[in-house]
Amino acid sequence: MREQVKVIKLNGNLNAATSQEFRQNITDILVSGAKIVLIDFQDVAFMDSSGLGALVLAFKTLRASDTQLALCSINEQVRILFELTNMDKVFEIFPSQDAFNQVFISKT
Repeated sequence: MREQVKVIKLNGNLNAATSQEFRQNITDILVSGAKIVLIDFQDVAFMDSSGLGALVLAFKTLRASDTQLALCSINEQVRILFELTNMDKVFEIFPSQDAFNQVFISKT
């Protein structure tokens, strides 16, 4: 079951300059056939509206392919951006990869 989960570990900034590479990663994952994508924000320092847009597009693209998207380890800046845009209601957010793994393992 573990091969059904694909982890994307982001680092630095998720913004206009990096969102194209992120979108390409999502496309590659769709080809791999993963059923769940976990995006780890532990090393992300900053995300702007372009990054949020890329994340929403990834969510819609994955959902259309019957693939779940979850996030983990978001920092305060990203959490505030999600709350201001109500995206914290859209995305399933876990405090850490370990917390995600505990939930995922209990479902399998």
